[in-house]
Amino acid sequence: MSYLTKLRRLLKSVAISFVFLLLGVAGSSFTNNVSGNSGEIKKSGKDSATNQKSSFGGLISTDPTNADNYNDVLFNPEALRYVQTFAEENAMRLNQMKVWGKPYFDIFDGILAQHGLPKQLKYLSVVESSLKSNARSVMGAGGPWQIMPTEAKRLGLRVNSKVDERNNYYKSTHAAARFLDELNNVFHDWLLVIAAYNCGPSRVQSAMRKSGSKDFWKLKRFLPAETRNHVKKFIGTHYVFEKSGGLTTMTAAEIANYQVETEGLASVINLSAEELAQTIAVEISGKYNSAIICSVINIDIRTFDHLNPGFDKIAGRGAKINLRLPVNKMMVFENKRKFILNESVKQLLK
Repeated sequence: MSYLTKLRRLLKSVAISFVFLLLGVAGSSFTNNVSGNSGEIKKSGKDSATNQKSSFGGLISTDPTNADNYNDVLFNPEALRYVQTFAEENAMRLNQMKVWGKPYFDIFDGILAQHGLPKQLKYLSVVESSLKSNARSVMGAGGPWQIMPTEAKRLGLRVNSKVDERNNYYKSTHAAARFLDELNNVFHDWLLVIAAYNCGPSRVQSAMRKSGSKDFWKLKRFLPAETRNHVKKFIGTHYVFEKSGGLTTMTAAEIANYQVETEGLASVINLSAEELAQTIAVEISGKYNSAIICSVINIDIRTFDHLNPGFDKIAGRGAKINLRLPVNKMMVFENKRKFILNESVKQLLK
């Protein structure tokens, strides 16, 4: 074999090895960071260790008034494929909606907060109607939240030949919030809530029985195709608006696993996936008293102790501690934090 032939084979071997190396690196580092302005899919090697343990990861915001407080959260792999395409096709339209739709989103934020719901559920109205008050479906659903006439009346809206309150942004949002809260009390999982909003709770419950699972990604094949796409559109819309996933784009089990990873096993081991999905934790410091907290925010002391075992012992030393509360109660705590701390210190001095 000539020297030239040996050299050619050597170069070919090196080239092939280099290609496989590049493929390996690309495959291990791909994440779902999408540019909010252009819909461009970016690649990053960030947090690869976390990605191997679960299908999501990221940082917890320090703002507890934002019920959906998981920033830079990666999606379930099945959602990721859809989100990439959705963002590329819809980013321009949705980013324009951020501007002209802000007055409506402000209305939705306030009403959802009143009902103790994550404000990111407002993106359901984007999927339902593109924020159009006069939107009508072939099945008769109407308004920005696409509520059926019978359901609208049950939820307290007037719907007749003279008036249709489904078209009223304020009243229809209150009605939609009441319905979402009802569904949440049944499923304790936001993806299942969104699915049930589309096809009805009985169909979701049937899919749970047939699949033997409460995980949307495992039971979705037993749901109508329209409902599967509805949930995925919500996740994609959330991503374009928020540049991240969050509480409302994760299953209850994913939220539980995420919180174990970020807060540590000891702080959440006594809680169910449903309880973790419905609560939020923030780090506080100061000699807070559990009885004062419960009195001010109006929460049962047994519920508080279940969510915060050993709270008084740790807080009494003035040490930092994770305070866990239902989302709506955390909002009250934040508004009353200084007052609660002052009253706690007075109690301690007594």
